[in-house]
Amino acid sequence: MGQTARVSAIVWTAAVSLAAWLWLLLCQGFFWRTDVRLPPQGDPGRWPDVCVVVPARDEAAVLPLGLPSLLAQDYPGRAEVFLVDDGSTDGTGELARDLAARHGGLPLTVASPGEPPAGWTGKLWAVRHGIALARARDPEYLLLTDADIAHEPDSLRLLVAAARTGGFDLVSQMARLRVESLWERLVVPAFVYFFAQLYPFRRIGRKGSRTAAAAGGCVLLRADAAERARVPDAIRHAVIDDVALARAVKGSGGHIWLGLADRVDSVRPYPRLHDLWRMVSRSAYAQLRHNPLLLLGTVAGLALVYLVPPAAVLAGAAGGDAAAVLAGAAAWLVMTATYVPMLRYYRQPLWPAPLLPFTAFLYLLMTVDSAVQHYRGRGAAWKGRTYARPDAVTDEG
Repeated sequence: MGQTARVSAIVWTAAVSLAAWLWLLLCQGFFWRTDVRLPPQGDPGRWPDVCVVVPARDEAAVLPLGLPSLLAQDYPGRAEVFLVDDGSTDGTGELARDLAARHGGLPLTVASPGEPPAGWTGKLWAVRHGIALARARDPEYLLLTDADIAHEPDSLRLLVAAARTGGFDLVSQMARLRVESLWERLVVPAFVYFFAQLYPFRRIGRKGSRTAAAAGGCVLLRADAAERARVPDAIRHAVIDDVALARAVKGSGGHIWLGLADRVDSVRPYPRLHDLWRMVSRSAYAQLRHNPLLLLGTVAGLALVYLVPPAAVLAGAAGGDAAAVLAGAAAWLVMTATYVPMLRYYRQPLWPAPLLPFTAFLYLLMTVDSAVQHYRGRGAAWKGRTYARPDAVTDEG
């Protein structure tokens, strides 16, 4: 009797997991599709002025791969680049000036804002300084991008054309992250997959939808929309600044769009699991608003959706329960099928697809570790700075 009840519980739990996957497949904005690319573009006739703001802290290793691509933009209108050296100790500012002298292209201004005051994250303080410099040029658009992002020569032109054609106040592309090492193959495509599951791209671009997100490496923003949303002052606490930025713009009545990039790439390497672990854990608990109940719900949800299917298959096979094997295998198959488009987008082999439960378990551990670090008083650490106060690491403005 106890054995029957236990096996029945396994079948029931696997069935719930399968139902969850069917709901995700059909009702979560088709998050698994990777065809949300840059909207249609038309010739705007008059190309507006654009200022590019690049916050950079200790980026000498990646700057030679990113900055020259910005300076080489083939843009029909007036454009200028402002690189804000956020207290670097590796010669980032000097290297940027040297790259501009060697490569030419768009005008470059290198500035430093000094250490951020209390209540500001360093990156947003640097962005604020860059936007202040840019406003002296009275641009219609601001391109917020990172030092580790490489743009194809027509990237800025396509972004502006898409924004003008679609009437968007914010157009953001999620740069294609580097995927070369074994750990990058296992973890990086899943990072984008999970992000799209939380923030389905189709819903972000829909007027009236409350879903809002952006990808901080490539954000084209109307200058008047930034002023209306009080960006970046309204989100000065944010570590997850891209989501906070999108929420602020959309909350102030702006029309936003986010999709996957074809011609914008991140050149930052994450060769070891430790590197990827730090990237995720630094802000995972902030994403949950430092709420223990949300943490428990997230852990339970990850376990139910990602870990139960393979567990049901193994337990059902060991106990001779065909129903458990069938329900678990069906949920695992749906999970695997939804991950395949993302692997294809990243031009990867398909062997990591059935291993998604293992990858999800890693993300579960990273999230728990993020909470542990928070309660140890270490807060979110990045680039030599630690934001330990709870109100300094929220993703709300």
